[in-house]
Amino acid sequence: MHALVLGAGLMGRAIAFDLIQNTTFSTISVLDGNKKMLDESKRFFGEKESIVFLHQDVTVTSEIKSFFADADVVISAVPYLFNENLTKLAISQNCHFVDLGGNNTIVQNQKKLFSQAEKAKVTIIPDSGLAPGLVSILTKYLVDEYGHLSKVKLRVGGVPKFPKEPWNYQLVFSANGLINEYVEDAIILDHGIIKTVPSLTQYESISFPKPFGNLEAFLTSGGCSTLPYTYKDKIDYLDYKTIRYPGHLDMIKPLFDLGFGSTEPVSINDTLVSPREMLIKLLHKTLPSDGEDVVLLKVIGEQKTEAKTKIISFEMIDYFDSKTNLSSMMRTTGFPVSVTADLIARKEISSFGVFTPEEIIPVSLFLDELRKRKMIIEKNVYPQS
Repeated sequence: MHALVLGAGLMGRAIAFDLIQNTTFSTISVLDGNKKMLDESKRFFGEKESIVFLHQDVTVTSEIKSFFADADVVISAVPYLFNENLTKLAISQNCHFVDLGGNNTIVQNQKKLFSQAEKAKVTIIPDSGLAPGLVSILTKYLVDEYGHLSKVKLRVGGVPKFPKEPWNYQLVFSANGLINEYVEDAIILDHGIIKTVPSLTQYESISFPKPFGNLEAFLTSGGCSTLPYTYKDKIDYLDYKTIRYPGHLDMIKPLFDLGFGSTEPVSINDTLVSPREMLIKLLHKTLPSDGEDVVLLKVIGEQKTEAKTKIISFEMIDYFDSKTNLSSMMRTTGFPVSVTADLIARKEISSFGVFTPEEIIPVSLFLDELRKRKMIIEKNVYPQS
């Protein structure tokens, strides 16, 4: 079996690593138009016969068409804005396609391609990373196991293991992707109504075991993705919030209130400057990106009956892996994607069309695979009167 990974950055690297180590794929190709990024990925893997590196721009359809035709499964780890066209290409070349998703509009456009994918006998699964992705599958578990839920709270964040003042944060994935999460509206499900709400709002305190203690969480975009639509009749209230060390929201929100997330150019001394591009450069200049990181996750379901309230909680604390030199964000985002691709290759997922994770992933098999990769998710149930 042959897997083609689009993107040689951190997430693409993690996906390719896991495909080599833990899946049924015998050949892995990594494609990227950025020669520097491709060279960094080559150095990371060293000499391995099972991996091939391809220097090509994903936007040049005529040039990458043949690579799709040669692959059994294509996995996209490039920015989400490319995924709709890449999905169409995968369908035309009769290969399965999985991506990290993260943008509600693009995923909805991919869903519209269901009949074409079904006719081509291919499986398309967007939103297959951490959030959306893993949190979507845990939500599926809750609904499948417990039925109607009064509330589901999704809480995820990548933070430095050793925070440094004043920001107490480090870049663990694309700065542009981070800005998108902060700028675009969040989606929540509120008793049958799907609402859009400004990100960087609805602050709450959230606690984890020592050494983390009390942290903060607030609404951001993308993490819910299609869950409010899928479970409109089965969950009363659902939202997604990002976890950070205390004080992050107070520091970062004024920048976006001032317009630094905007892509509209501003004229400065007769030179047009994009506020977002400026912010990206400043974030890279100011924030560390190479320290040990931790991914914190809580998915909490609440089921109310006349007699009592039951709380079902999933919790994960995942650390940087010094043995593989993979950050926790790389592991927890990349491994769910490679597992999903492998389930397709093994025909554990055999339906054709376009599906989000909560619609098609076999939960028990998926979580078993994560445990093999030492991604440990603890489940607790608290009956409360």
